[in-house]
Amino acid sequence: MSNDIKVDYSRRLRQLRKKHRLTQQKLAELANVEYKHIQRLEGKKPCDVKLSTLEKIAKAFDISVSKLLDFK
Repeated sequence: MSNDIKVDYSRRLRQLRKKHRLTQQKLAELANVEYKHIQRLEGKKPCDVKLSTLEKIAKAFDISVSKLLDFK
């Protein structure tokens, strides 16, 4: 995953989380992923993310993965 895409995804994840009024901890619980992983995904230097994790996060927001990755 290129750095630009990771940064765009990081911003998109934070935007969606705040729109849904979720803390990082609550999103982690809903997505069944580690809290620290959500922190790393939203960080200044986001880590890579697996498709399975994207699916879990999208499900937590009740949206498709393509909508989750809609950076527009």
